[in-house]
Amino acid sequence: MTFRLTAGLFALALLAGCAGMPVPTTTVPADDNLNAVAWSQTAIEHELIYLQTYRDAQSHVLAALNDPQWDALTRADRVAPLAQLPPAVVLDIDETVLDNSPYAARLVRSGKEYDEASWQAWCREESARALPGAVAFTRFAASHGIAVIYISNRSSELDQATLANLRKVGLPISGPDAFLGLGTVVDGCTAVGGDKSCRRQRVSRHYRVLMQLGDQLGDFADFPSERAARAQAMARYLPWIGTRWFVLPNATYGAWESALFHDHWSEPRQERRRRKIEALRY
Repeated sequence: MTFRLTAGLFALALLAGCAGMPVPTTTVPADDNLNAVAWSQTAIEHELIYLQTYRDAQSHVLAALNDPQWDALTRADRVAPLAQLPPAVVLDIDETVLDNSPYAARLVRSGKEYDEASWQAWCREESARALPGAVAFTRFAASHGIAVIYISNRSSELDQATLANLRKVGLPISGPDAFLGLGTVVDGCTAVGGDKSCRRQRVSRHYRVLMQLGDQLGDFADFPSERAARAQAMARYLPWIGTRWFVLPNATYGAWESALFHDHWSEPRQERRRRKIEALRY
């Protein structure tokens, strides 16, 4: 007890002495992602948010199924009329149905950043667990004649490993169109980078989409990369949140992060960190 009190007083004194000092940017910690990864892996709240979101989606899916005009695609992605199209739900994979936090944890431990080689090695292990609620929701949808379609930005070299991992954890896979990876070619549409719009348009030619689920705005529609523009573009779709679109939490990576340094990944890690600190509210 005495030690804790003394340590606490020392910490307060240290903070008081440093209150007016600028945030140091010359030394980058081993990994800024520690708290985010630790939360993803250890917080019961993380598990409950996923479970809650998938249960909420499941509670709405039959009403959407019974409404012939219900569609979760934007006008830009809806390229075929809804009439007579069979129903589907569209899900992202990483941090939506599969948990890749062990890969992120390895980066924290090593002090390294994402690179394609280590990411592919992790994916080929086929050991990502299913996130809470994902299996129950997708199986419920499939049992009611709703196609389950996964759209992922994993590279085409990972297609077979990804499908194997999905099957291992019990997620339903049915037919060649159930998985649309980054290498999917869509006639009459040219994708830019990891943009999923062409693949959503392909789905729209064959299905009425009841719901979309993902952890990034790009899993639902095309949005600008700049923060203020993203918020403005999203405003019109707020009524769709929790009805047509179901958003899952991902504090470890995403477009939200790169928006803080204008997507300039070529900048040194130290400079990207400085820009992120500047974006904080005090």
